[in-house]
Amino acid sequence: MIPLRILYQDERLVAIDKPAGMIVHPGRDPEGPEWIAMKRLRDLLGRPVYPIHRLDRPTSGVLLFALDRETSTLAQQAFERRRVEKSYLAVVCGEAAERWCCEIPLRKNPEEPEVHALTRFERLRHTPSGSFSGDSSLSLSLLRATPETGRFHQIRRHLLEAGLPIVGDFRYAGRERSHELGEILGTGTRMLLQAKVLRMKHPHSGEDLVIEAPPDEDFCRCFPQGVADMHSMRPLP
Repeated sequence: MIPLRILYQDERLVAIDKPAGMIVHPGRDPEGPEWIAMKRLRDLLGRPVYPIHRLDRPTSGVLLFALDRETSTLAQQAFERRRVEKSYLAVVCGEAAERWCCEIPLRKNPEEPEVHALTRFERLRHTPSGSFSGDSSLSLSLLRATPETGRFHQIRRHLLEAGLPIVGDFRYAGRERSHELGEILGTGTRMLLQAKVLRMKHPHSGEDLVIEAPPDEDFCRCFPQGVADMHSMRPLP
């Protein structure tokens, strides 16, 4: 069973480093309890927990829970009012631009209207072609993604629109290519998207709360030069 790492805890809130492949709460399909974050955390703490937001199943990183209903309501309101800053790390193929902004509107399904979506991107690292023995033409970029809206698969779809699908994103990068890259990089079948930093005001004290996921070994594996400071890749002011 994959260990569940707690990143932050006080009497009102607790945050974990969600592993890739774990769902946030029980869904329609049957799942073993070891793959449901809410159940794992509840059993670990021995008390009810309340998920405040969600991460896609293949996304790893900071996931926040409340320890009581009042805090859950207050924290969810902060998310709804866009008073929470979130920063992600993503690994994509190719040399991405240094900075850009994507405002392509998105819809969750074909029956719904398009809605405004905004994501800012910044390239943090680049591994040039010739760095990987399994594919001499492969190059990779490490991106920081800062979504200012929270649409369905927003970062993943905006990167697809830029021609930069995330490594291991079976849905948007393709199954065959994802398997191929997983073997070359040693990252298996996981998607390389991590919820790196979450910043908000504490719902009760009002103090600045910054929760950061630790460096991910699979991300470090893709950028063998200059990864010592990956822990400090926080959002720009």
